[in-house]
Amino acid sequence: MSTTVTLVGKRAPVLDQGWIELQDLMGDDLAIVNAARVSYMGETKGPEQDKKLLFYLLANRHTTPFEQVEFKFRVRAPVLVWWQWVRHRTWSFNAQSGRYTPFEESDFYFPPAWRMQAKSNKQMSEGTLPASEGAELTSALAEHYQRSFALYQAALNRGVSRELARIFLPGFSLYYTWVAKTDAHNLMHFLDLRMGPHAQDEIRAYATVIYQEFFRPALPWTAEAFERHVLDKRAAQ
Repeated sequence: MSTTVTLVGKRAPVLDQGWIELQDLMGDDLAIVNAARVSYMGETKGPEQDKKLLFYLLANRHTTPFEQVEFKFRVRAPVLVWWQWVRHRTWSFNAQSGRYTPFEESDFYFPPAWRMQAKSNKQMSEGTLPASEGAELTSALAEHYQRSFALYQAALNRGVSRELARIFLPGFSLYYTWVAKTDAHNLMHFLDLRMGPHAQDEIRAYATVIYQEFFRPALPWTAEAFERHVLDKRAAQ
């Protein structure tokens, strides 16, 4: 059942120049089942009964067995994504530091379209600017990035420390690389929220790639139960 060998080391692209790489994976669907059965020192009873038990666990919110599976990712994403991701405090994070590593001229995010502010929800977008207006903003953004990076580089060339020179760089659009780890239970909570219709498009893109490229292949029974008891119920509401 385990797909660890084929998934670990896999990298999937996200956004214009981001990516997600699975660095490590501990456990599979059977590990979840066996963790539940340790209550009475039981073991696997075959695929049919094992899968039935896993579905029961998820449907009835017996969450601790799902914490026995862990995912560790290496992720490149812009700060506007990390700003939301770190609110999930059950994850463990370690981040690239601009104090140690200088930024490159290409380390900026360009949105594929300029979304409009939603009229009925203060935190959401709705629709996009016409292509011609969007192209003008993208051109202005490119000039802004170029100017900001030139100031950053000029400061470095004058001997200014990396930790201080970086204040010339735009904050929310910079790409950073992080290592992020969590267990399957808390990952499902993250996926439920961040793949949802109220999530910002950029973090939804990362959550969707995690689910499709890593979570579902690694835990096919759990993913099936998650879709039935969590995602489908949300869609029906």
